[in-house]
Amino acid sequence: MSPPPPYLYKSPPTPSPSPLPPYIYKSPPSPSPSPPPPYLNKSPPPPSRSPPPPNIYKSPPPPSPSPPPPYVYKSPLPPSPSPRPPYYYISPPPPKHKKHPPYYYKSPPLPSSSPPPKYYYGSPPYHY
Repeated sequence: MSPPPPYLYKSPPTPSPSPLPPYIYKSPPSPSPSPPPPYLNKSPPPPSRSPPPPNIYKSPPPPSPSPPPPYVYKSPLPPSPSPRPPYYYISPPPPKHKKHPPYYYKSPPLPSSSPPPKYYYGSPPYHY
């Protein structure tokens, strides 16, 4: 019986520890303190004392009479009639059909030998 292949008896190679990435070993760069903006280092300039404006010592100029606005010369527009409330515009319901008052119907003419015609109240008489 032949011996098994040699690689079965070899132990797997131990993984060589890979070095950690270099940035882990480096300390983070210390932030260089940026100088504060220049205006923080300077004291604010003292407020300059300017003399008061000269017009304070002058009397205000008299107001020039302005011409009246042009719309004064226009005739006023006639007031537009205010619309009436909407319920005025609702048309009234159509009138219900009223029954006609009873009519007097003349009986049909009879032969001339008959008495004068009679008048009936209501609908015409039925003819049998």
